[in-house]
Amino acid sequence: MVAEMSTTAVVVTAVAAFMAGFSGASIFFRATFVVEPLAEYGVPRSWWNWLGAAKAAGAVGLVVGFWVPVIGVLAAIGLVLYFAGAVITVLRAKAYGHAAFPLIYMAPAAAALALTW
Repeated sequence: MVAEMSTTAVVVTAVAAFMAGFSGASIFFRATFVVEPLAEYGVPRSWWNWLGAAKAAGAVGLVVGFWVPVIGVLAAIGLVLYFAGAVITVLRAKAYGHAAFPLIYMAPAAAALALTW
């Protein structure tokens, strides 16, 4: 199926998968630049592993989508919704200067969705 995707779609999807995977791993490894804002936003610590798992599953789903396109589309939708929720969380915490960060992670997932749907 990868051969049926455009080069642009493959590259954008790979970037989206890498970024989502990196973001998930950052939570699992308790990277300061990720977990300090989560605490600041009021995200319960008991949710952190689940949030990391959701991002990691999205990354894996995007890669699986190279061979099973419907899985890739569903993963991209899930990641876009995840990061939309992250934007809402940041805005509710009145950390307006941080709103760009989840948008940066959402952008390649949204682009991958647009290119593969």
